[in-house]
Amino acid sequence: MTLAGTHFLVTAGPTHEPIDPVRVIANRSSGRQGFAIAAAAAQAGARVTLVAGPVALPTPDGVERVDVETAAEMADAVMAALPCDAAILVAAVADWRVEPSPKKLKKSDGPPQLRFVATRDILAELAAHPGRPRLLVGFAAETGDLVANARSKRDSKGADWILANDVSGEVMGGARNRVHLVTGDRVEDWPEATKEEVARQLVERIAGALAAST
Repeated sequence: MTLAGTHFLVTAGPTHEPIDPVRVIANRSSGRQGFAIAAAAAQAGARVTLVAGPVALPTPDGVERVDVETAAEMADAVMAALPCDAAILVAAVADWRVEPSPKKLKKSDGPPQLRFVATRDILAELAAHPGRPRLLVGFAAETGDLVANARSKRDSKGADWILANDVSGEVMGGARNRVHLVTGDRVEDWPEATKEEVARQLVERIAGALAAST
């Protein structure tokens, strides 16, 4: 398998949406699956741009890393990295943000009244972009109805593939993962494996799809 001459765009990790100067809306994503995918693509010869949320992970060899904090920053970095042959959006982007307070919210003032607004939908934006990648892959972190929710996400966002994984256990901070690959006409149930093994299998599938489309 060789991906020489291709450009892969990968997102990984969480986003942090500020509430005030010391508090954020965040999630438990470690970034390990996205970093593993970036590493596997680089090892296969691709040029890789990795847009990473706030994580404490080393940059894989041969990967260009762009660090961001918020969903808006991640969206801007993704669009700036175009064009690419394949985009794999693994990051667990916060669905909601608030207008942050310039001052620390004080406990003595009681519970704050936070008005939540939706963050940018990076997967849908990329699907509708004039520079849309040849293959657009998203992840669906679910706690139930994995395949049904993944199919719905694929259709509503305009992605080519969705990988669904059950995050009700320790997947988001652990070393192993089990995913279901939902494409246009089939569902593949992959056995549990290390995140590095999942990454290699996914990159192999993407390489095959890109080769078939040329």
